[in-house]
Formats: sequence, C-alpha cells, structure tokens
Amino acid sequence: MERRSFLKGLFASGVVASFPASTVLKAADEQELKHYYTKKSDYQIYRNACPRNCYDTCSIVSYVKNGRLEFLEGAEESTYTNGGLCVKGNSYVRRVYSPERLRTPMLQVGGKGSGLWKRISWDEALERIAKQFLKLKKQDGNLLGACLSKYSGNFDIMHYGIEGMFSSLGYTSRLVGTPCWPAGIDAQNFDMGNMWCNDPEDMEHSKQIILWGVNPAETSIHSFKYIYKAQEKGAKVIVIDPLFTTTAAKADEFVQIRPGTDGALALAMAKHIVEKKLYDKKWIEKNSHGFSEFKEYLNKNVSTKWASELTGVPEKVITMLAEGFVKAGKPSSVWIGYGMQRHSNGGSMVRAIDAFVALTGNIGLKGGGARYGHLQTWGQNYYLMGFGAPKGSTGYTGAVGPMGEFDKGGGAKATYTDRPLNINKTARELLETKSPEINLLWVACKNPFGQDANRNELIKAFKKVEMVVVADQFFNESAKWADIVLPVTTQFEENALNVSYWHYWMSINQAAIKPLFEAKNDIEIACLLSKKINSLEAGSCTFPQEYDGEKFLSKEFNEGLYKQFGMKDYRELLKGPVKAKSGLVAWEGGKFGTPSGKFEFKSAKAKEFGNAELPVFLEGRKPYDALRFMSPHTRFGLHSQFQNLDWMSQFNGGEPFLYINPKDALARGIKDLDLVAVSNKNGQLELKAKVTDNVPAGITMAYEGWYRGSYFNVNELVDDTEADMGKWKTGMPGIAIHDQFVSVRKI
Repeated sequence: MERRSFLKGLFASGVVASFPASTVLKAADEQELKHYYTKKSDYQIYRNACPRNCYDTCSIVSYVKNGRLEFLEGAEESTYTNGGLCVKGNSYVRRVYSPERLRTPMLQVGGKGSGLWKRISWDEALERIAKQFLKLKKQDGNLLGACLSKYSGNFDIMHYGIEGMFSSLGYTSRLVGTPCWPAGIDAQNFDMGNMWCNDPEDMEHSKQIILWGVNPAETSIHSFKYIYKAQEKGAKVIVIDPLFTTTAAKADEFVQIRPGTDGALALAMAKHIVEKKLYDKKWIEKNSHGFSEFKEYLNKNVSTKWASELTGVPEKVITMLAEGFVKAGKPSSVWIGYGMQRHSNGGSMVRAIDAFVALTGNIGLKGGGARYGHLQTWGQNYYLMGFGAPKGSTGYTGAVGPMGEFDKGGGAKATYTDRPLNINKTARELLETKSPEINLLWVACKNPFGQDANRNELIKAFKKVEMVVVADQFFNESAKWADIVLPVTTQFEENALNVSYWHYWMSINQAAIKPLFEAKNDIEIACLLSKKINSLEAGSCTFPQEYDGEKFLSKEFNEGLYKQFGMKDYRELLKGPVKAKSGLVAWEGGKFGTPSGKFEFKSAKAKEFGNAELPVFLEGRKPYDALRFMSPHTRFGLHSQFQNLDWMSQFNGGEPFLYINPKDALARGIKDLDLVAVSNKNGQLELKAKVTDNVPAGITMAYEGWYRGSYFNVNELVDDTEADMGKWKTGMPGIAIHDQFVSVRKI
C-alpha cells in the first residue's frame, strides 16, 4: 500500500506526470487508492512535519491503521504546503519501513572500517559510552576531549536537546558553524542588521523576480507556485546561474554567468542605475547610510565593460538587467541562493546584490526584498538546552594555541565555556586539536562523510579518535567508520516541533506510530545516557533521566511565541499548522537592525570582522586545475538522505554522473556514458560522463549525495577552503564548496 501512496504523491508533485497512469498504476491500484482516500475515517490521523534541512519544511498529515503508517498527504491548512509533498516527502513511508533501517545498537569489534560488527544491548552501548566520558573527565580534568558533531539532518526544535545533553555533561568541544549559508548570513547582517526575508507567499505580488543562484524548481518546489502566479500577472522571471537548471528552463530569461563573479555583475548593475540616476533617491536619503562612499567606489572601480569581461555576460545584458528591474516597478524582488555564497568571495557577492536591491528602494515592501532566509519564527524556549554543566565543571577559557588549546589557568575565577572547533574543517580539527585531544566523538543528525570536506583526511581523523558514536537511521559511511552505532527514530515515531527558515508556518509533529525495532529518539537516548552515567558516578549529568516527549514539547512555548502566531495553547497545532501573524515583510518602514538603524552601504561591523566596509568586488579562488567542479543538490535527495532508498533510485537512476560540456568532452576524447576519472589534489572519483551543454565549457558538475549501493561522495574532491564571511553570526567562516577544480580523463 505504501508504494501506491508514494506513486500517487509523485503524480501530485509532477515527477511522473508525463507518463500515462497505466504505466505506473494498474486500474485496480487506482480503485484501491480511491477507496483509501475516501474512507479516511478508517484511519487514525496524525499531524507531522518534514524536519529535513530544506526551504519548504512541509506540513504533513499521516494516516495510520492497526499501528502501521499507511500513507501521507501534505496538510491543506498550510497555504504554503498546499496539500502536496515533494518527491522526497512522498517516499517517507518507505523510509520508515525500509528493510535497511538500523535496528539495534552495534559495536564494531574489528576496529573502525573493518566491517566486523556485533549486536549489543542498549545497556551495554550506553555503559561503554558513559565510561568513556568518565575516563576522559578523570584523565584530562575536563570533558574537552569529548566532541559533538551535530547539524541539521533532523532540524526540529526538540533535537537541540542533543546539544543540551552535551552541556549537561560539562564543558565539551563543539564543531560549530555551518556548511550551508554562513557567508550570506554575515553579509545580510552587515547590510541590514539581521538575516530576514519576506514571506515567500508574497512573491506573487512582485513585478519582477530575479532568481540569483537558486534552483527552487528542484529545491523549493512549493515556492514555485508563487513565482508562477507572478508570471501570470505579468511579472518577468529572470534566472542568473552558471548552470542551465530546471528553474532556468521555466524562466522568461536565463543569464549564464561565470561562477564566483556574481558580485561584479551586481556592482555593474548598481553602477549603471546610479550613472543613469535611476536609483530611488528618496529611499536612499531616508533609509541608508554610506551611499556617497559606495557611489564613489562604483565611479572609480566599476564599469559594465569590466564586469562583462569577468562574468561573461554581455554589456547590453547587464544594462538591460539593471534598467529592467527598475522599470518593472515596485515591488520587485531578488531571491539569493545559498550556492552562490559557497565561494571564497561568497559574502561579498551577497553584499553586492543587497546593495543593488537597496538602490532600487525595493527593501521593506510586500513582494519586494533581497530574499535569503530568516529565523523570525525560531523564538522557542529551547528547554532541553538549559540544564547547564554539573557543579565544579571546568572547560575552555580561551585560545592559547593555533587550534584552541585548553588554558588551565584562571582557577575559580575563570569563565568556562565549550571549546569551539570549525565544523567546516572537521577532519583537520579532529586530527590537530591538542590539550586535550579529541577522544570521543558523538555524531547525530549529521553524516560527516556525506557532507564534510577532505574525505580522505576524515577517515584518518575518525580512526584517530578513541571512540566514535554515530546515531542514525541507516548505515551510512559515517557509521562505517564508527565504533558504536545507535538506531534512531524517524519523525513519525517521535514528538517534535518544526518551523522554517524560509516560510512562516509552524507545525507540530506527533508520534504517529511506535518506534520500530530498537530505535530510540535522540532525546530519549540523551535521557538514558544521563541515567547511566549518573548511576556510575552521581552528579555527572544534569539532563533529565526520564524521557517525556509531550512534556518536553510543551516546554518550548512562551507568551511571545503564542502572540506571534495568534495562539493560546500549543495543542491548537493538532488541528493543523499555524502561520505567524507578524514579521512577514522584512524591514517594513525602513527600520533596520544596524548600528545606524539604516541600510548600511558602509558597515563598520564588516571592517571589525576583517571585511571591506563597502560592498566591493573580491576576486574568487584561483584555479588550481583544468576545470571547475560544482556539486549542487538534486531533487531526489537532501545531502545523503533519501537517495539510499530503493524507491527513489527508480526515479533518479540510482547512479551518479559527471556532467561535462561537449567542448571539454571532445578535447578529452570523452563520449556520452564513458567511464571517466575525475581527480585533483584531494582525491579521485570514477563515474560515467553525461555530455551536455547545460553545463558551460570550463565547468563540470556532479550532484552531491549518497547513491544507493555505493559510498559515492563528491567530497572526495572538496577541500576546506574558507568563504570570506560567516564567523560573526555562526562562529566560523563558511566553506567554498564550489571553488574546487579537477582534471578529467577517459578510463
């Protein structure tokens, strides 16, 4: 039954809409589907949400019969989800019941990577882990030798309790920062005082939309209906991207740009509208700071000819883009993608685009804005993070060495903290951190081998750490290099709360079914560890020792959150998702969060963090090999999630390809589907080539992810070069994922 549900959902999401229904579903299947969907009273109905790291954070309705999850729908109450799910969401039933799910705790008895595993009980697993924590505490005098690698594989609010578990044990080492969007976050904070974007649903009111380095047709399909509505009302949709994407195919106009040069294009567009006096003078005078200095910079350093030579975009196209955006009228909008700022000059490029939009006076308007992301609906209590370190804990007091070595000075007067390590340099940090070394690594809501740079060094790093614990739903490559693997639940087996960093809806997530096999919720694991370690040494952990999902969920709400969402009680979410009532138009009225209270073309804060005060052009990374290598997302997976499912492999082909331009292929004697070696100073991959002019000459591309039946990993070719921004707001700089270069040869 769940397979038919999956296929029905695919029809709704358009994935198989081009095929006759008879080729996928038999008539009997269609009748059974009709029966299931017209007799919903036969089912227990639950509210759920997709907790993956995705723009859309879909609200879900799940249908359960006899304790089994049967099928899913998008929640109709959410005008954003609008009753539909994406191809990944429609595969969730198979994810829950996949025969490849982890079932029990396991111990690797032959050493990391040996493949020699034995099943162990939860009690044995927790006792081994607890004893390692206590050993490090006795050995080092602190717990800085214990490190947490946790990110957004499960992005619900409750899962911040994993950080809370570590805080409840003492002061530890934390891999902090984010590989996703940090350079852009800093950029928008320098310019406007926060990262804050309009409700995506108001894009339908835009007179023109520029989709700059973003591919919502594959990564945010629910946003696309608002783009279509804008088009139907006469808005022009323009895509600026190095790659000819699915989104580009749906746009009115596609502008192909050389990677890492977007800042030059935005600055040239700004120069043109300033030169032609097309900028919004009244808005600038009232709402901005540093315009005269920015104008002077443009006059001295920027021209359309200069930008054309750098970007590959013809001069007349640059002037057309600039004039067209202004002449389209207000409101008009630019959606800035996260991929763009994954360059060594990524933050500077976002600042340049922000400046262009500000010059046109389109910030602070419904339907306008320089859209990037927001955290306006993340005002929960984070209850499970608040128990604090046990009495007498010592920790990090400051960096005394290049890798942040532990400072034992200060005595009782010291202010102790966790030791921050760079999540974008995980391999380097695990290998090089001293005083004390990392000898326990806990991995949760993350597959480092599926996302982190320097994969070959990461293997060495995992081997070096005395104990690596991986909590996951599947046996991925990070589990392969672990000592202990713990099976965790899916969202349908736990209580949770979800909000988005893009839209403004909040959804509750109910435990619709009992946990399968021996899987446990990450927070229940934290409670069990607290109980175990306290039984061995009383007072070692302040985290709750009994798991109560509903109680913990209720603790996340406060009066401010209720007011924002127009609610009186969190149980109102059981009737369906609720949308925020305020904050839907970013910077409305021209009130910004910067020191000046205005949009800052000139930012002293940027200078404080080692960046230029103005939005200037910053050159990108110099090529170190023949072809640029890019690794964007695919609609069939989210990093290493979903692509491992058997159902999904039937749609994505089940194997990776290297996409290469015909000119580059011809020069290397490569034909379509030839096996090729892709290599650089970091490593080598072997995969089949697809020859296509969707990828411009000089660029190769492979989708990131974990493909079923293989440990294919684009990060074999990715190093940990930093982006220019990110340290201010996320603690560490971003990573230049798309500033990688390779050689390609036919095998």
